[in-house]
Amino acid sequence: MARVFWFRRDLRLQDNIALNEAIDAAKQDGDGKVCGLYALNTDTFFDLSGIRQHSLVESLAALGATMAGKLVIRHGNIAQSVVAAAVASKTKTVHATRAFDPAGVAEQNEVGLALKAAGIHLQLGDSYYAVAPGSITKPDGGPYKVYTPFFNNWFRAGWSAPVALAEGFDWCEPLECQGRPKPTADSPFKVRAGEAFALETFEKFKKRALFDYDELRNRADLSGTSHLSHALAFGEIHPRTILADLADSPGHNVFRKEIAWREFYADVLWHNPQSVDQYYEPRFAKMAYDKGKTADAKLIAWQQGQTGYPMVDAGMRQLLATGWMHNRVRMIVASFLVKDLHLEWQQGAKWFEKNLSDFDPASNAHGWQWTAGCGTDASPYYRVFNPILQGYKFDPDGNYVRKYVPELAHIPGKAVHEPWLLVDGLIHGYPAPIVDHAVERDESLRRLEAIKVPKS
Repeated sequence: MARVFWFRRDLRLQDNIALNEAIDAAKQDGDGKVCGLYALNTDTFFDLSGIRQHSLVESLAALGATMAGKLVIRHGNIAQSVVAAAVASKTKTVHATRAFDPAGVAEQNEVGLALKAAGIHLQLGDSYYAVAPGSITKPDGGPYKVYTPFFNNWFRAGWSAPVALAEGFDWCEPLECQGRPKPTADSPFKVRAGEAFALETFEKFKKRALFDYDELRNRADLSGTSHLSHALAFGEIHPRTILADLADSPGHNVFRKEIAWREFYADVLWHNPQSVDQYYEPRFAKMAYDKGKTADAKLIAWQQGQTGYPMVDAGMRQLLATGWMHNRVRMIVASFLVKDLHLEWQQGAKWFEKNLSDFDPASNAHGWQWTAGCGTDASPYYRVFNPILQGYKFDPDGNYVRKYVPELAHIPGKAVHEPWLLVDGLIHGYPAPIVDHAVERDESLRRLEAIKVPKS
C-alpha cells in the first residue's frame, strides 16, 4: 500500500510540506512508498498558447527527471485520474497541497468527493504561499482591503523556514503513465523550466539585480526583475525559499513587498472568489464600455501589438514572443485597453491567461482590476497611464521598443516613442496611433462621472 501525492501547482521536491507529509505517512505505514501523480485536463491544456503548453511540459519533464522518471502522468478527467491512481496504489489517503483560488478549490472539492465515494481520504496541507490566504485578518476578524496594513501584519506574522525533502522513501508507479502531452502549438524558443532552473534563476538574480531592485525594477529596458514569476506560478520554487534569503536593505525590502503583493491578491481572491472575473467594485460593471465590430478590431490591434503606441505594442509583442511581459509594461498595456480603448478588463485578463507562462489567477485578476481602478486597494480610476510618457520614463533610450518593434529599429534614442512626429518614422509599416490618448483620457473620465455615487 503506497501513499499518493497529487502534484498540482507545486512541481518541485524541496520545500514541499504536503509532499513531506505524504512521505512521513508512507514510512509510518511501513513500506515507505509514494506514488507521485500529475493529472492533466487535456482540453484545458490544448486551449493554451504554445509557450504555455511548452512551459508545463518542460516543468513536468524536469520534475520527472528528479523522480528517476517515476512521475505518473494521467490524461482526462482529473478526479477520475486521481481515483484510479489511488485505487491502483491500494491507498486510503491521497495527499496534495491546498489551493485557494476558485478553480483550484472547485477541482479539489470534485476530487475529494470522488475519492470519498471510493472510500479514500483527500488530505490537503500547506499552500502555494508563505502565509496561507485567510490567515491575516484585521482586529475585527475581517479581511484586509488595503495592501499596506495587510503587508505590515503579514510581515509581523512571519512564515516557516524552508524544509528539505524527507528521506527514506521510494517512488512507485501503481499504473501506466500516459506521458507528457504533446503541444499542439509551437513555441518561438526553447523553454527552460523546473526546480533546478528556478533555483539557478534565483541565484543569478541575487547577484545581478536584487541589491538594486528598488531602483531598477520599473525599467523595461533593463534586466532588473527576478524572472521568478514562472517558477512561482508552477510551484517550482516556494516563496518561503525566496524569503529566507532576503535581508534588510532597500532592494531586498522592496522585493519582499512584491512577493507580499502576490500573497495579498491571493487573500483578496480567497475572500472574494467572484472577483476572478467580476468587478470587485460592482458599480464599475455599470460603466459604458465599447462593443461591436470597431471595438473588436481595437482589441485585436491591442492583442497583436498594432495600436501605434510603441510602448504598448512592445509589451504586447514581448508577451507573444516570450510568454512574459515586464510588470511595469503590464500596467501600461492594461491602462490602455481599459481607459484608451474603453474595453472591459476581463478581455485583457483572458488574453493574459491564454499567453502568460507565469499566469496566476489571483495576481492576474487583481493586477488588472488595480490598473482598471475597480479592484481592492485600487489605483484611482482617474489615474490614466500616458503610454508616451511612460515610454520616456521607463525606456528612456528606446531600447525596449526597438527590441520588440523592428519597424522602428531605424529610429535612434527616445524619439522612437513618438515615431509619427518624424518624416520617416512610419516608413517600415508601423501603424499610426489608432486613438488619440488625450481625447480618450477625457472620454474615460466622462464615463466615470456617469457612475459616481452621488453624495448624500
